[in-house]
Amino acid sequence: SDHMENIYGYLMKYTNLVTGWQYRFFVLNNDAGLLEYFVNEQSRHLKPRGTLQLAGAVISPSDEDSHTFTVNAASGEQYKLRATDAKERQHWVSRLQICTQHHTEAIGKNNPPLKSRSFSLASQGSANSPGVQRRPSQNAVSFFSVGHHRLPTGKRVPMMQPDHLVDVREMMSQAEGQQRDLIRSIECLPVSGHLTSLDQDLLMLKATSMATMNCLNDCFHILQLQHASQQKGSLPAGTTISWLEPKISLANHFKNGAAQNFPAEINKPASVREEQSIAEPCQLARETEEINPDEELEDICDDKEDDLGAVEEQRSVILHLLSQLKLGMDLTRVVLPTFILEKRSLLEMYADFMSHPDLFIAITNGATPEERMIRFVEYYLTSFHEGRKGAIAKKPYNPIIGETFHCSWRMPKSDVATDAGSNYSAQSPSEQVTLSKDLEGQTGLDYYTVKFVAEQVSHHPPVSGFYAECVERKMCVNAHVWTKSKFLGMSIGVTMVGEGLLSLLEHGEEYTFSLPCAYARSILTVPWVELGGKVNINCVKTGYSASINFHTKPFYGGKLHR
Repeated sequence: SDHMENIYGYLMKYTNLVTGWQYRFFVLNNDAGLLEYFVNEQSRHLKPRGTLQLAGAVISPSDEDSHTFTVNAASGEQYKLRATDAKERQHWVSRLQICTQHHTEAIGKNNPPLKSRSFSLASQGSANSPGVQRRPSQNAVSFFSVGHHRLPTGKRVPMMQPDHLVDVREMMSQAEGQQRDLIRSIECLPVSGHLTSLDQDLLMLKATSMATMNCLNDCFHILQLQHASQQKGSLPAGTTISWLEPKISLANHFKNGAAQNFPAEINKPASVREEQSIAEPCQLARETEEINPDEELEDICDDKEDDLGAVEEQRSVILHLLSQLKLGMDLTRVVLPTFILEKRSLLEMYADFMSHPDLFIAITNGATPEERMIRFVEYYLTSFHEGRKGAIAKKPYNPIIGETFHCSWRMPKSDVATDAGSNYSAQSPSEQVTLSKDLEGQTGLDYYTVKFVAEQVSHHPPVSGFYAECVERKMCVNAHVWTKSKFLGMSIGVTMVGEGLLSLLEHGEEYTFSLPCAYARSILTVPWVELGGKVNINCVKTGYSASINFHTKPFYGGKLHR
């Protein structure tokens, strides 16, 4: 077809931080599945300056502008290219994607599957790694092992029978039916109101589910071809293989994921349809996980500072990373070397905002609106105190979407300041005991419990949400943060886009606040971090507000953390 013809033309290619963008002559070789480039068109008959295998590659149009796109090969090599306009970029991206898909499918059709390797899935604590690690299985009790071992010739396991693929097909048919039911439910929503059929998140869910099913069907088709090629060599000549249809009948036909007609649904009595409409959300709803603070484990306080090692040894890695960056570039999708990563996830680091629960609980004990605002500012400033322990700045691990982190604090009521504020410690022992007993009588416990939960609600852009509450004092804080990181030359700036809301239910007050920017300085030597920017705290009901300026260190002289 025309889409599989070779195309060529000039594109701008990003070389490095010093050279920048340069015009190069590119040739898409569809027959070989290669993207080649030359210095210019006249040198096309010579050996290409660079070649990229497109089988298994990923073509990614940039969301920063309408001209740039990236070709990521399966080998890890990357070409960052720029067309003259949006039309030319779409032309190249479409042809590259068609060529990539064609040669990727050819790999599955013409090559046998790779041999499986034995690996183990182990649950690791945050002290080692927040993710899943692979290592040889040692204990059948503590590890879930998946292994394939070579058996004697007389005891070889027979090849997969067609019945196995039929079962897979039936499961996929069930998934297709559920996906169509999901799309039908979305499109049956009203066009106006709190939740509509044109909601952006629901449209994304609809498109993602359809793309997932298409991917599964492609994988299943490759499995069928692999199985057919294996069976063909072991069966007599002239034998044909026919695939059985799934047992589930999919009589309804859909267009763009929507149902054309539902005669069986219409003929049901109204009471039956109403019962099903009530029961279906209950079946689709995810079970709420019960978090019991009594089952939590105490943190082991580890203040040991792990050095980055000799920076000179890592300088080549850092320079290679910097060569692929440009000023102001978003670092959200940039893969960073592991030696500059924290041991903890970003969600766990957000819990550091609650590391002084006594000051948090004491906010609602203020006698006047002014005192409560002062206490909140005091808590806000101290919340950054427990952040990074040590002088060396490191980046936390990026949480995956849907990942959650739970923790809680128990604070003795005697340690929480009352209406007397800072003068509480100067009261007589009898007055302190009386106040402690009065507070204890409210809940029957001698401590307050502050619960914290954080969740990664979006991956691109990376948005996290966290919520903390103290039920006994009827107060909670809810915040969402989008971390936008940019390359600033010799430093990295992280903008905390988002807003927090502190609710004091006893007083009917709500305090809105923002977060400062963070900067990682001296990334080529010994990195260190500082805060900068202006944040505002406002309470609409009382009219009180506070403005806090975080001053960054000047280039010459000056002091840190002002």
